[in-house]
Amino acid sequence: MKIINLIKYAILGIIQGLTEPLPISSSGHILIFKELFNTNMFNDLNFETIVNFGSFLAILFIFRNDIIKLVKSFFTYVFKKEKRKLNYNDFKYCLLVIIGTIPVGIAGLLFKDKVENLMSVRAVGVALLFTALMLFIVRNMKGDKEDKDITYKDAIIIGLIQMITILPGISRSGTVLVGCLLCHFKRETALKYTFMLYFPVSLAAMALGVTDLISSNNLNTVLIPYVIGMIFSIIVTYFAYQWLSNIVKKGKLWKFSIYCIIVGLFVIFYFR
Repeated sequence: MKIINLIKYAILGIIQGLTEPLPISSSGHILIFKELFNTNMFNDLNFETIVNFGSFLAILFIFRNDIIKLVKSFFTYVFKKEKRKLNYNDFKYCLLVIIGTIPVGIAGLLFKDKVENLMSVRAVGVALLFTALMLFIVRNMKGDKEDKDITYKDAIIIGLIQMITILPGISRSGTVLVGCLLCHFKRETALKYTFMLYFPVSLAAMALGVTDLISSNNLNTVLIPYVIGMIFSIIVTYFAYQWLSNIVKKGKLWKFSIYCIIVGLFVIFYFR
């Protein structure tokens, strides 16, 4: 494979890694780059599965301690009655993640094909402007709810809000962050819950792509570029999340709002 193609796969891995955790829509940016560079590489669903897996691994590493604690507490609560009181908060948190995931799962099953048929790069531009508006609205919000204070009502509201993220250009992380802040979460609490909701959604999306990946006939010929793309996706996702974390804690989400406005307007007027 030519070195230029390896560089392209590396760039795509960087794009995925940068846009996955940030509230600027990874699916929207992939579609924009596809139109800008007129390349069929963006149609490679197997590669998309691989780089998404890279982002998943990076975020899993970041939250590994929280996930291990939650899983242990969940099963301890279920199987050891004498320890239920000690593990109730973590068990409840797991239920809150499940509840917050159900609406977007239903929306994906019912409307994903219809949404994909309506996808266009100009629609992404409009969606980025909507994302910018959401981020601007919550720019000064700072709640007081911690993990233990999240209610089932909060999870349902955030889950319903997350349903709109099946639209390309609507950032999942940005939308969920907005929902959390509107429900008066602390910024750190909002950031954690946002990415706890990421795991089941991401796992479901990857599961749909695994079958095609396994049955692919050209996997041997693209193995090296796939691995390169995944490595860049892992590295960039990790540092992009750290950047997002600092911005959220400082209450500077409006910076992403400005970015989404600039890109959204560019897309709308460029792709007439």
